[in-house]
Amino acid sequence: MFRIYVLKSLRNSKKYIGFTSKEVSARLEEHNSGTNSWTRQNRPFELIYSENFNSEHEARAREKFLKSGQGRKYLNDILCPGSSTG
Repeated sequence: MFRIYVLKSLRNSKKYIGFTSKEVSARLEEHNSGTNSWTRQNRPFELIYSENFNSEHEARAREKFLKSGQGRKYLNDILCPGSSTG
């Protein structure tokens, strides 16, 4: 099983979109422990969205989409329904 996930920084509300073959909860713990400089500077995080896929190809394609402008708009629409973006 492959997963994409979206984390939100509780420090500054920035979002992090990632891909993993691990359990999302384990990946969240890794991010909150500061395994790289970006996550270390923006932690702590909370999980706000995830999707599961049977193939790595599908999951990576979805991650790429969510990191695009259209994908970010999609996430904003489903995570903040009713908010207008101008």
